[in-house]
Amino acid sequence: MAFDLSPPPPYGRGHLRPFPGWRAALGPGIVWMALAQGSGELIWWPYLCAKYGLGFLFLLAPACLAQWPVTFAIGRYSALTGESVWRGFARVSPAFCLVLWLLMAASFLWFGAFASAGGTALARLVDLPPFDDRGRALFWASVSIAIFATALLRGEKTYGLIEKVMWAVAVVTVIGLGVSVARPELRAAWPDFLRALIVPPGLARPFDPADRDRLLTAITFAGLGGFWTLFYSYWVLGKGMGVEPAESGDGRLPEGGAGDAPLAARWRRGLVVDSGIGIVGNLLTTLMTCFLAFAILLPQGIVPDQWSLAAEQARFFELAWGGVGRAVFLVVAAAFLCDTWLSTADAVARVHVEMIRFFFLRDRFIDERRAYRAMIVVLTGVTVVTMFGAEPGPLIVLSALIGFVGTLGFVAALIVLQHWRLAPALPAELRPGRVSLGLLCGSLAAYTVLAIAYLWTRLAS
Repeated sequence: MAFDLSPPPPYGRGHLRPFPGWRAALGPGIVWMALAQGSGELIWWPYLCAKYGLGFLFLLAPACLAQWPVTFAIGRYSALTGESVWRGFARVSPAFCLVLWLLMAASFLWFGAFASAGGTALARLVDLPPFDDRGRALFWASVSIAIFATALLRGEKTYGLIEKVMWAVAVVTVIGLGVSVARPELRAAWPDFLRALIVPPGLARPFDPADRDRLLTAITFAGLGGFWTLFYSYWVLGKGMGVEPAESGDGRLPEGGAGDAPLAARWRRGLVVDSGIGIVGNLLTTLMTCFLAFAILLPQGIVPDQWSLAAEQARFFELAWGGVGRAVFLVVAAAFLCDTWLSTADAVARVHVEMIRFFFLRDRFIDERRAYRAMIVVLTGVTVVTMFGAEPGPLIVLSALIGFVGTLGFVAALIVLQHWRLAPALPAELRPGRVSLGLLCGSLAAYTVLAIAYLWTRLAS
């Protein structure tokens, strides 16, 4: 098995698929939104608002919106080339792509922690088996992983399964949160909350230096941060957006001409809307959970943490619907966090199969479906083992820290890929312009400032 660090072959030529209409075209953004809801909304932003009040809320909208240009650029690349953004990074530098892949592999050794966080919700809902809170949470997390892993192993078109699950979870949760925040008894909290979006108030308690990593995690996961952002590429390909992919996985560019320009414009608008659904929808639901944490948990001194990450937040729906609402929230919270495992396992398996094929098996035929199933089995085993090693909170934070390092690298590489590798090969009417370049550079600057601030606080302590 030879190790190959040569770049991919030059782009081939292909054709853009017809635009199927808005209803059929949209979908990856919903997956993006629901996957993001399994981290930022239900874990760290409510934690910060329940513990410190609204002092950090002004960071939420900028953190979410900074991801929009990056997410759109990733989707645009795959729609224009029919290849994943990972293969695009290999066009920038195969060595860089290899290092990025290894960082991603290290980051996702712990993504079973999201299932164990979901298990905390099911453990509160069902008093079986007769273990302590940790034991029941791990039991139900293991059951959830077994169910989702079986679905991935048995399914032929996993993107369709993932999109259906994400639609259901996102719709139920948005409706439930909307009803909860509209409760009359919470109206008095709205003026302070809305003001804090722009003008940060003081913290409700002194900041605990131990929460630095959690604050970085909240900002990084505001939306779908870290390596998760790159998965949008696979969802765009799975949905069938843009250029028809080659069987080899190597990119093909549109021919250009009178027919392709308006068609590419329709796909571009579709990607703007689809990625916007993920970004804006996620921002709105995060704001709702922050509001509920501020209005309900903070006055009672309840801070959701460790083996009660999701369970304490059942009070959100309980306020609106009583005991039934509490049960509904616990089920939805478990689905939120466990479907993070489902979609992450699928995407990580695809990355590993593609990278193994690219670096080690480029000239050999492999049954990719069989390789994908084998990787799902491996990832299932690894994540079950790692989630038994520590509480879910520290594992999620560790994953975020590794992912943040990767984010700085891949956003810079994405700028090079889009504007110095892809653009010269495209017909003039399809090339990304200066606005795209400026927005991507703005996102990179924001992440760089955040990294510097984090390192400064670390060194100063």
